[in-house]
Parts: sequence; structure tokens; C-alpha cells
Amino acid sequence: MTALSDYIDAWVAGDVERIAGTVAEDCIITECYGPVYRGRDWVRRWGQEWFGAGGVVHRWDVTDHMVTADREVAEWTFECTWAGVRSTFDGATVVRTRGGLILTLREYQTTAPLYDWRGTWRSE
Repeated sequence: MTALSDYIDAWVAGDVERIAGTVAEDCIITECYGPVYRGRDWVRRWGQEWFGAGGVVHRWDVTDHMVTADREVAEWTFECTWAGVRSTFDGATVVRTRGGLILTLREYQTTAPLYDWRGTWRSE
């Protein structure tokens, strides 16, 4: 297991303490929607409030994962329910680790459904 795979597994399990346990005390987590969570306590509070508001992670499937001594990069498909709306999107996460914990994590996601281009772009 790696720091990022532990983090992802904790979100899928809905286990806030496990999520907090994967990040360094002085971590910086940048979510793909814009919020930045600075420090383990803010990550814990984010998880408590997200799950407390009815958030559900249905799946977080990693499709590619690269690991070095202090970096991880993963591509993934994420499916969740938030605010009563179930959605699925693709994205990527870039992580820097220290001592087996996540020091920085930044997520990127697709902003529209993917499609095979055949000479015409979608207007949506």
C-alpha cells in the first residue's frame, strides 16, 4: 500500500479517522473543486462535514498509478453522491509524501464528459 492508496481506500470506506491518519499534520490538500485544506485537523473536519451532510463515495477506481520515493501520481474514475446528485468523473491526483504520509495532494478532474472526436466538437 502507498499513502495515496490508503487515502483513497479511507474515503471509499467513509472513515474520517483513517483519512486524517494518511496526511501529515502540516499537509496541504487542494481539492479539484477549489477548496484548500491546510493541516490534518482541517482534513478531518472536511471529512466529518462531507460525510455528515450525506456525501457518499460509491467508488474511486485507480486506472494508473506511479510511485517514486516521495511522489505519487494517479489517474482515476470517481463516483459519488453529493447534495443528492450521483455523478461520475475522471481525474488525476499528484501527491508529495513525507515519512509515509501525504504532505501535499492536488486533484484535477475532467470538466465535461469525455468523447471521441470525429471532426465536430460538442457545443455543450
